[in-house]
Amino acid sequence: MQRQSQPLDALARFIGTGAYAGYAPLVPGTVGTLPGLLLAIPLATLCERTVGGYLAVLVVAVAAAVWSAGRCCELFDAGDPRQVVIDEVVGFFVTMAFLPADLRTLGLAFVAFRFFDILKPPPVRQAERLPGGVGVVADDLLAGLYANLTVRLIDWLSAAA
Repeated sequence: MQRQSQPLDALARFIGTGAYAGYAPLVPGTVGTLPGLLLAIPLATLCERTVGGYLAVLVVAVAAAVWSAGRCCELFDAGDPRQVVIDEVVGFFVTMAFLPADLRTLGLAFVAFRFFDILKPPPVRQAERLPGGVGVVADDLLAGLYANLTVRLIDWLSAAA
C-alpha cells in the first residue's frame, strides 16, 4: 500500500540528497561531498569570526541531516539510500572544522574525508549500524573527525620539515 506524501517529504528529499547531488549517476557520495566543499568556505569565515556561531551552524546542520536522512530512509525504503548524501556534507563540515579554507587544505580535506568515508576504520563502520538517520550520519561525522585530524597531522609534519 502506497503511503500518502507528507508535506515535509519534499524538503527532506531536498536536504537528504544534498540539493539533489545524490542523484548523480556515478559516485554519488563523492559528488555529494561537493556541496559541503562549497559551503566550507563561508563556514570557515564564520568560524574565524565566532566559534560559537560555527558550532551552532554545525549542530543545526547535523540535526537537519539526521532528520532528513531518516525520513529519506523511509521514502526510499532503504537503510542507507545511495541518493542520501547530506551525511557527506555534514561529515565534510566536521573535516573542515577550525581549518583554513585555502585550496591546499580543501584538497587535502576532500581526499582525506573520502578516504576515511570509504575505508570506514573502527568505529566508523560500527557507527553506521545505528538505527535510521543517526546511523546514516554518524559514520560520516566520525570519518570527518579522522580526516580533520589527518589534515592537522599533515600540516604539523609539513611545518616541522
